[in-house]
Amino acid sequence: MITLRDVTLRRGAKVVLERTSLTVHAGEKVGLVGRNGAGKSSLFALLANRLHADKGDVEVPPRWRIGEVAQSMPETDDGATEFVLQGDDVLMRAQAKLVEAETAGDGHAIAEAHLALEEAGTFDARARAQALLLGLGFRVEQLDAPVNSFSGGWRMRLQLARALMAPSDALLLDEPTNHLDLDALVWLESWLVRYPGTLIVISHDREFLDAITKITLHVDQSRVERYTGNYSAFEAARAERIEQAQAAYAKQQDRIAHLQRFIDRFKAKATKAKQAQSRVKALARMEKLAPILTASDFQFEFREPVSLPNPMLNLRDVSCGYMTPPVTGYGDTPPEGALPGLGRPGARRADAVILRHVTRTVMAGQRIGILGANGQGKSTLVKTITGVLDPLSGSMSVGKGLVIGYFAQQEMDLLHEDDTPLQMMTRLARKQVEAGGSDTREQDLRNFLGQFAFAGDMVHQHVGTLSGGERARLVLATIVWQRPNLLLLDEPTNHLDLTTREALSMALNEFEGSVMLVSHDRALLREVCDEFWLVVDGTVDELDADLDEYQRWLLEVSRARARGQEPPRRPGGEAPARPGAPRDATPASATPASASMSAATPPAGGSRRDERKQLAQSRAQLANRTRPLRMEIQQIDGRLEKLGAEKAELEAALVAGTVTASQMADTGRRLNHIAAETAMLEERWLELHAEIEAITAAG
Repeated sequence: MITLRDVTLRRGAKVVLERTSLTVHAGEKVGLVGRNGAGKSSLFALLANRLHADKGDVEVPPRWRIGEVAQSMPETDDGATEFVLQGDDVLMRAQAKLVEAETAGDGHAIAEAHLALEEAGTFDARARAQALLLGLGFRVEQLDAPVNSFSGGWRMRLQLARALMAPSDALLLDEPTNHLDLDALVWLESWLVRYPGTLIVISHDREFLDAITKITLHVDQSRVERYTGNYSAFEAARAERIEQAQAAYAKQQDRIAHLQRFIDRFKAKATKAKQAQSRVKALARMEKLAPILTASDFQFEFREPVSLPNPMLNLRDVSCGYMTPPVTGYGDTPPEGALPGLGRPGARRADAVILRHVTRTVMAGQRIGILGANGQGKSTLVKTITGVLDPLSGSMSVGKGLVIGYFAQQEMDLLHEDDTPLQMMTRLARKQVEAGGSDTREQDLRNFLGQFAFAGDMVHQHVGTLSGGERARLVLATIVWQRPNLLLLDEPTNHLDLTTREALSMALNEFEGSVMLVSHDRALLREVCDEFWLVVDGTVDELDADLDEYQRWLLEVSRARARGQEPPRRPGGEAPARPGAPRDATPASATPASASMSAATPPAGGSRRDERKQLAQSRAQLANRTRPLRMEIQQIDGRLEKLGAEKAELEAALVAGTVTASQMADTGRRLNHIAAETAMLEERWLELHAEIEAITAAG
C-alpha cells in the first residue's frame, strides 16, 4: 500500500502539503480532487518520486511498477502500434535479450529469452496495443501511421495508450479525459473499471469519477482528507461535514460573544474582577475555529439579452467545410450576409466538405447538446454558425438582433498572448461606445474582471502567462460582457475545475437565451441540454434518445466492430458506417471507434422530441412574459446605485465640514428625499421580484 506520514511539501515559497498523512490500499480506485492549484499534480510527482518531501515519510512498495501518462509530445516516425508497444518495458527488455542472445549464439540464453517473451505476452501484444488504439478512437487505417502525422491531441492519446499498455501495479492518471471525446471516454471508463491494480486519477469529470472510483481524496488548504465512496458520495459527506462545522463555529462564536460581553461589563468592577479574569482565561483557551469557505472560485451569471429573436437562425441545405486560399481581409466591416460582429478576415474557398445538406432551426430558449465523435464535424458546424467559416452551399439566415457568444475549443483562438485582461475589456468597451452605447470607467472594468477572479495586478498579466483555467475564465468574461442571446460553447470545460464547472452550469441554466453546447462532460450536458443533435457520417440529425441510451449505443457499436459485425442502428437513425469507410476528416482528427457496455434500445416515436420542443417554447414564452419586469428591475438597480453614490457624497461633505450654513438645510432636505425615494424603489424592487417568482411558479 501507499503511505504518507506527516508529510510537508513545499514548491518554492508555497506550502503544498502540510503535515499530511494518508493511506491508499492495494487495488483501491481513488479519485484525487481539489481546486486548480491545490497540489494534486504535486502529490502525483511525490508518489512517482519526481519530488521529495521536505518533511515526513512517503512509502511506496519498492517492487511496485508505477504507470503514468508522459506529458511530452512524442516526436518519432515510428508507427502508432509500434509506439504503443514500446510502452511495455517488460516486453521490450525480453526482445532486447533475445537479440543479444541470438547475436552471441547462446542457445541457453535464447531459450530463456523466448520464455521471458512468452511470459510478457508477446504473442498477443500487438493485438492488445491495437485494441487500445481502437478503443481510444483511432481508425484501422491509422494503426501503423507515423506518430508525427498526428496532431497534438491525438499524440496525447498515443501517450495514454502507451501508459495503459505498460504493465503496472499502480496507475497515476492526471486528467486523462482532456483530449477524449465521449466515445473514447466511455471506453476508457470500462477499461479502468477492469484494471486490477491501484488507480489514482485526477479528473474534473464527475460522471467519470463516479463510474470508476470508490475512494476520494480531497486536497484543500494543504491537507488531504480521505472519503469513502465516489465523487457523489464525497460531495454529500463533505456537505454534511461542512454543515456540522458551520454549526459548531456559529455556536462557538455565540459563546465567545457571551464571554466577551461579561468581560467588557465587569472587568472594572472589584466585586466581579476575579470572575471576569477567569473568563478571560477561558476565552484564551477556547479553540477558535476558522470559518469554512464553501464558495467556488467564482460565481457569475450571463447578462439578460437585449432581445430574443425567434427563430434565432435557420440553416437550409447547408454544406460545411474548410476553404482555401485566403481572400482579402475586410477589416471590421463584414461582407453582406455575414453574422453581425462575427465576420472573419481571411475566409477561405472550398476545399473539403465535412457536413452536407444540414437543415436545422434554432428557436429562442432552446438548449441543444451537439454529440458526435472527434472529426465528424461538430466544431466545423459551430464555426460555420459563428461566421468563422463560410457555408460552402445552401443558405443560413439569422434573426434580427442576433448576438452570438462563442467559446472556441482552443481558447487561444480568441486570445493574443501579449494582451492583458484589462486591455481586452477596454477594447470591448470602446466597441460598445462606437455602437452607440455608454462609456465605461476603468474601475468598472476592473470590478467586472474581479467577478471572474482577476483581481489586483492580475488585470495586467499577459495572456500568455495565464493558466488554462484562467484563460477559460477570461473568455467567459468577454462573452458575458457582450450580452449574447445565443451561446455557442465548444468544449468550454476542458480547463475548468469541478467548482468552476458547477458555476458555469448554474449560469447556463439561468441564461434566458439559446444554448448550443459541444462537450464531453456528461454532467454538464445532462444539467443544461433539453435536446441533442448527432453529428455523424456527414449529417446533422436530431437524436431521439437521452445520454444513457446514446452511451449504450456507442458501446454496442464498439463491440460489433471488434467482432467484425454490422454496427447497430443509432437511436432514431440509421446504422453508422463500417470501419475503414472513407471519411472527410484527416488522420489528425479521426473518428473514434469506442467502448464497451450494454446495447441501446431505440426510444419510441418522436414524443420525447415534441416534449423537448414544448419545453423550449415554454421557456421562451416565460422569458418574454418576465422581460418587462426584469427591465424595470434593471432600471431600479441603476437608479439605486446613483442615489447611493449621491448620498455618500453628501454625507462625506457633511463630515468634512465643507457644507456652508446656507447649504445645510438644502443638504438635509436632499438627504431626506434620497431616503424616501430609496425606500419607494426598494419596495417596488421587492414587488417586481415577487411577480417574477409568481409567474415562474405558475408557468
